[in-house]
Amino acid sequence: MVEQRDGIDPTTEPSGTGCKECMAEGAWWFHLRRCAQCGHIGCCDSSPNQHATKHHHETGHPVITSFEPGERWFYDYRTEKVFRGPALADPQSHPEDQPVPGPAGRVPPDWESLLKG
Repeated sequence: MVEQRDGIDPTTEPSGTGCKECMAEGAWWFHLRRCAQCGHIGCCDSSPNQHATKHHHETGHPVITSFEPGERWFYDYRTEKVFRGPALADPQSHPEDQPVPGPAGRVPPDWESLLKG
């Protein structure tokens, strides 16, 4: 069953194919998350910079979804629960040939030791 919640705009397209802030800073990410309200792409909480959650704190936008190929889940920061949400505007994930972690050329050789809890 698909849940409809406030904080989701199914018509908003993603802001890009990688974490917006990491791209600007020359940093790298582990997995990507998409704000279900505005389409902002940020890095997950395992990534060194945790930009998806920082975006939530800065904007109050309450729901994210995975931006990884094959993953279809939503997370509500207010309830701290995962749920199934509606289809969003394409693309649903970063390109399948984009490396994880990414982006190519910026991931340090010891990246696994740099992941957050």
